[in-house]
Amino acid sequence: MKKLAATVLRTSMFFIGWVLLVELFPIPNYENAAIWRFWAELIPFLCVVVFTAIFWLIDKRKIGLCLVSKPIKNSIAGLIISAIWLGAVTAVLMICGVMKINDYKAIPMLWLWLISALINTVMQELLVRGYLYQMIKSNYNMLAAIIVTTALFTFMHGGAFEAGIISVLNVLSMSVLMTIVLEYTQSLIAPIIMHFIWNAVGAIILGGVSLADDYPYLFSTEFKGNGLLTGGVSKIEGSIVVLIINIVLIAGFCVFSRRADSSVTKHYL
Repeated sequence: MKKLAATVLRTSMFFIGWVLLVELFPIPNYENAAIWRFWAELIPFLCVVVFTAIFWLIDKRKIGLCLVSKPIKNSIAGLIISAIWLGAVTAVLMICGVMKINDYKAIPMLWLWLISALINTVMQELLVRGYLYQMIKSNYNMLAAIIVTTALFTFMHGGAFEAGIISVLNVLSMSVLMTIVLEYTQSLIAPIIMHFIWNAVGAIILGGVSLADDYPYLFSTEFKGNGLLTGGVSKIEGSIVVLIINIVLIAGFCVFSRRADSSVTKHYL
């Protein structure tokens, strides 16, 4: 009971403390939307870095954070998984005729918008699948860590609840998928790249994924047809195609992980 109370208290202090710290720092008032968004993403990121360092030191560095192990290998893995993940979703929607890429319009300071999206992605992954995930897993098990951090991840994407059950299930399954990839690669690099590619290409390039309202998009993408396929107001993130592909990828990684564990066991036997 004491361990449960300590874990709940530590989780609450980390997450709520991060929220309160972010609120202490107002976003500088820039007229340039790209610069304003950069600071709006940078402040929460720096706050989560501070909290991660503090709690990690309090635990006397006993919690392994799995931040950057095998960076080249896991970067390549993240890029490949991203291409399969978003590529499969986009291909299915376009083949079904419910997604059509139309007009192109230039985005001033596109590079800075992409950097902001990357910072946001790193912040979310470090917040959810960094210290908190590893601490809960260390105190209990992987399943408990997945349940708690997926709940927090879904809470951070509260707009999905307004969009319907498919959108909520997509957020849930996305979180589980990125956690499974974290476990498979033992590094946050691959989940960060997956999350970034999903947001950068899916939203800023294709305009089919929801980010903060001020993020621009390079192409005007039209979604027409069956709402179950198009995702309605949530576009790609509300499509049942995403849910199916998420489940397939999760199942695939579970199979790969079991085979890998089996191979290691046979090797030592």
